Amino acid sequence: MTLLSGPPAARSASGATPGTASASATVGERAPRRPVSPERIAAGLTLLALVVLGVLAVSEVGISIPAMVQSWGNAENFMARVGGLSFPEPADLAWLIALTVGLVLVGTLLAAVLSVPIAYLAASNTTPGNGWRAAARFVGVLTRALPDVVLAMAFVLMFSLGTLPGILAIGIHSIGMISKMFADAIEQIDEGPRLAIRAAGGSKMQEFTSGILPQVLPSWVATVLHRNDINLRGSVVLGYVGVAGLGLEMSYAFKALNYGKGLGIALVIFILCVAMEIISSMVRGAMLGGQKQTRSWIDRLIHPRLLGATTSATDSTRPAWAASPQAAVRRPWTAERVRDTIGAMIAVLVVIGSVVVSQINWLDFFTFWAKLPEVAAKFWPPSFGSYEASAMIAAMRDTVAIALAATVLTLLPALILGSLAASNVAPSSGARGVARFLLVGIRGIPELILAIVLVVITGLGAQAGVIALAIGGIGLLGKLIADSFEEVDRGPERALRAVGATRLQTYTSATVPQGMQALIGHSFYMLDTNIRAATILGIVGGGGVGYYLLNASQGSRYETVTAIVLMILVTVLVVEGLAMWMRKVFR
Repeated sequence: MTLLSGPPAARSASGATPGTASASATVGERAPRRPVSPERIAAGLTLLALVVLGVLAVSEVGISIPAMVQSWGNAENFMARVGGLSFPEPADLAWLIALTVGLVLVGTLLAAVLSVPIAYLAASNTTPGNGWRAAARFVGVLTRALPDVVLAMAFVLMFSLGTLPGILAIGIHSIGMISKMFADAIEQIDEGPRLAIRAAGGSKMQEFTSGILPQVLPSWVATVLHRNDINLRGSVVLGYVGVAGLGLEMSYAFKALNYGKGLGIALVIFILCVAMEIISSMVRGAMLGGQKQTRSWIDRLIHPRLLGATTSATDSTRPAWAASPQAAVRRPWTAERVRDTIGAMIAVLVVIGSVVVSQINWLDFFTFWAKLPEVAAKFWPPSFGSYEASAMIAAMRDTVAIALAATVLTLLPALILGSLAASNVAPSSGARGVARFLLVGIRGIPELILAIVLVVITGLGAQAGVIALAIGGIGLLGKLIADSFEEVDRGPERALRAVGATRLQTYTSATVPQGMQALIGHSFYMLDTNIRAATILGIVGGGGVGYYLLNASQGSRYETVTAIVLMILVTVLVVEGLAMWMRKVFR
């Protein structure tokens, strides 16, 4: 009884009378609070500053919907001059399509092969040392920063016109993103199988082929197919520097003021991009089976069985032949195995056909060495030439402003469409299907073609470049957001719904907080992509440093091209550093 004879305040603090208001307040005061680190505050302020700069950039560009509506007469006059769409002869068109697809496939596969050792060295759990890791990461950033059109320009000087400059440009430029995604996949593996192989005396090669590769292969397949889609859209630009294919034919048409034929080829490229997206989804569904990386609406339409599939190795649906090693040796030829084998054979034939169609002159690999010193001397040392340094820096600043403005304009529409395209957020399967269809359609429009149309409507300048990048970014960022939201832990979502939370409350309190890190990473990736794309759009009048890049290349002032590329490289390195810091802080 003496324990209860103290003052009421003391009894409340000791917990003798739980349930009182004072006791609840005291417990609340004693509850641990997560400290906010100065680094986290700095990262948040940096993120806010970038958003503000993006908003200011949008304001500076001066995008005006009423002005665009008033300028619609320009588009009408242009279409009147165009008349009807025209196309090359059917046989010529089929050859151009095969040539374009062939060089894109070969270039993407070249990048995939070269990315494997770079990713192995760049991954923190497989690299031999920090020096190797830093070097591999730098190679990835460098190849991402080098515009493929500049690479193609250099290779045209060494190999002459044709498909080989395009293949090498696509391959080297794609190493940056493919190796980065490959390395991220390696860092996320289960170390158990690899350590077991090492404990049994396996070699490094056996660790990789048996302990790492089976785990990362689904992610690698999805990455390569996604990059192939991007390269197909980017191949349009390469035609402007002499790479054979649909892009070159389109550039000839526009230079000859044959706008009907140019827009007709642009329509063919759009249809080809959408068809490639559908085929890629079919391949992902067939190769990845029940893996959760197959997320698109096309995957679900073609492979309904993926809706309830699981990736567990001990799942009860595992086939009988996998029950023991002896049974696996005598694996039966089921319909699924026959289909997979036929698919693999078709893939091999497609690759061989792509190499044949590309008409690569293999002797060029032995003769270009003699031209290498001469070409290198043209690109080095870097110099702004007749341009003033202040003008070039201002142009680079305009390019960054265009990229920031486009990224800011992309964020909200991409977040809305991406959320509706996620199966755990969409109110119905119909809404999700429509959102996925819109994302595929938007991604199918090459930014260069969109910029050409917008330049006709709005005139030369940054406005056309910003709008083109913003529209194109919605498709890419929306897909990334949808995939990230579908991969969040469903536990918090189910818990909130169990206590009566609405769909919106579940979305804002469980889905978005879990996907915030991925959302930040995807936004910086979008900014990185837009900086490089804004450079290219300047070639067709989209503003920024691309205008000077085009003039320097056409005037054979390659030392100026090198100076511009170095500015782009420094900018991309800064963005990459910010992105890595943000992901680390908000982890």
